[in-house]
Amino acid sequence: MAETLGSLVDKLTIKSIREFYLNKSIKEKDPKFSIKQLKEKLTLLKKQKDIQLQEIDDYIKMALNSKVILREEKIKLYNPLKDMDKIGSNQKLSQAIEGLSRKNIELWHLEDEARRTDVSLNFIGKIKKKIDPTNQQRNDFIDKIDELFEIEIKKIKT
Repeated sequence: MAETLGSLVDKLTIKSIREFYLNKSIKEKDPKFSIKQLKEKLTLLKKQKDIQLQEIDDYIKMALNSKVILREEKIKLYNPLKDMDKIGSNQKLSQAIEGLSRKNIELWHLEDEARRTDVSLNFIGKIKKKIDPTNQQRNDFIDKIDELFEIEIKKIKT
């Protein structure tokens, strides 16, 4: 899949969530890792975020010069139609980006719940059933970002 603004923003939001949790682990002195290990991971992550931010800036510049794909429809057939397009009518790019950020945080929390070892498999199964529709909404937000960005680029060019 070619990178689009939506996919780049998706990666950035995930890196930001990771950064939040690394900082939290350092502050709370998470016993699973040494502070040194956590700080090394945080340093690496910050470098990755800087690269990601530059990649987004470069992508926008290239989009203005018609040198990138603005939108690439995904062909995913594993979710029922009733679970698709449940993100509301975001008419602004900023709303779609904010929605994607919220969905990534929601997914992060669901995945944390699914990794718990102190609960029943029935509980884990119920959590896993929530992950697919939430991930579908995440993908819908990525597509919406790409759609709205394409509209904005076309406005600028005309």
